[in-house]
Amino acid sequence: MIVKNSYGISVAFSTRMYGVIPKDEFSGSSLQRKKKEKEPEEEKPKSKSTNKKSNTPKPRTLSRRSKQKIRKKITCFARCYKRLSFVTLTFLNKVDDEKAIIILRKFLDNAKKRNNDFQYVWVAERQTKNDQFKGNVHFHIITNKYWKIQKWWNYWIDLQIKNGVKPRNEKFRPSSAFDVKQLNSSNIKSIASYVTKYVTKNNAKFKCQVWNCSKRISRLYTDFYTTVEYVEQFERLNAIRGTFKVKDTMERTFLEVKSIDLNRRTLPLYKRLDDKNKAVK
Repeated sequence: MIVKNSYGISVAFSTRMYGVIPKDEFSGSSLQRKKKEKEPEEEKPKSKSTNKKSNTPKPRTLSRRSKQKIRKKITCFARCYKRLSFVTLTFLNKVDDEKAIIILRKFLDNAKKRNNDFQYVWVAERQTKNDQFKGNVHFHIITNKYWKIQKWWNYWIDLQIKNGVKPRNEKFRPSSAFDVKQLNSSNIKSIASYVTKYVTKNNAKFKCQVWNCSKRISRLYTDFYTTVEYVEQFERLNAIRGTFKVKDTMERTFLEVKSIDLNRRTLPLYKRLDDKNKAVK
């Protein structure tokens, strides 16, 4: 059995069943893709899939695979930086998805210019509680930046107005348009709660890119391979929260998923992944 490990999850699989033996100890990094002539500043969206009958772009959603990838990337992100912030960007009025994503990219580009090491993961979400702008897209960003709230709040509002998103009236400049919460990156469970709340339950459809991250975050490794002896360490620490097995017709287990409790005793066992990612540039 080969075991694929990420923070909090270990999946043991039979090479007899899958016929795959990993070439590298680590996986999940964009550095492992085939190199292109010039690497983009951030992961670029895939070409728009279209409906052959109408020739219009199909709505985009967060697939289960994307949600898993986001969850892993954010956890690895938190292991590389001591402080993170959770930013929510909302709009002053109704805005279509295509315009919203253009304004977001301008906002991020400006933040990059003013920071030598600006890293982030963003996810789109639909507003559900605001009756006036119900269904309006807004964005959640986890970033390593310290924000001067007054300055960036004003910039975000002015940027919207400059790009055609006019407020309901001249004095409408809501403080909630730019909302920042500080995250304790050492508290993995706290980070996971944010991911669960804003990512894994997000099933909305969009006419724009649904999520993205900065270049360094895309380069982070999210998984590493070991033998089953590695997982036995968690068993000795009584850190296995749950186990799911899949058996073949002969009742032989060929897939076993273990959920691991992340705490001060178990996190040191992920040091190899921490060290690998801290070296990523």
